[in-house]
Amino acid sequence: MEEIALPEAILKQVVKDTEHRNIYIIDRGLQSTRTMKDFSDKKVKFVIRAKENRKHEEIKSLIETNQDLNLGDNHLIKDSIVKLYTGIPVKNKKGNVHYRQEKVEEHFRLVVVKNKKHPEKVFHFLTNDFELTAKEVADYYRKRWDIEVFFRFIKQELNVSRLVSLSKNGIEVTVYVTLIVAMLVLIYKKANNLGYKTAKRRFVLELRELITGIMIVFSGGDPLKV
Repeated sequence: MEEIALPEAILKQVVKDTEHRNIYIIDRGLQSTRTMKDFSDKKVKFVIRAKENRKHEEIKSLIETNQDLNLGDNHLIKDSIVKLYTGIPVKNKKGNVHYRQEKVEEHFRLVVVKNKKHPEKVFHFLTNDFELTAKEVADYYRKRWDIEVFFRFIKQELNVSRLVSLSKNGIEVTVYVTLIVAMLVLIYKKANNLGYKTAKRRFVLELRELITGIMIVFSGGDPLKV
């Protein structure tokens, strides 16, 4: 499903935003060579985390002699121009469909890095941007993961289970309000020397009492008598 829905969403955004200069950072849910070629044809820049066993043909290494392979958190293993393969559906005599691997002539770039703290973690990235440095390719993906962690935080910890608006302005308002709430809870947590869950629960209760008191005052009542 992601192989279909994600490209459609990206291309719709490209059509809407005629001045778009975005680079799309995509996880392993999208691996279609045909989609990558379509993105390149439409001038859509991307960095996609590829599967480790992705079949390809190396055309040229972009690593220069005596190049520093230190990328900060990662170590550069490979930076190459490659051609990818794609499956072409073919029917046999019995009418059954199988896929024949066929090489696509489009050039892509394969960047492979190893994490220094966790050497067992090797990341393969495919991109159609040949101007980025290898470090920028790896850093862009890491920033994508930071965004994933942020959205997991606001969904699980702040109960933002769905967007109330799908417009750009509506999404921005939702994110800003959520960030303000998150900062207030963290300030409350630090000021009262509490654990996060306890701080969140007490913050909600005190905020509810404050709002109730304000409503009583505006209604002409006395919140102290309630």
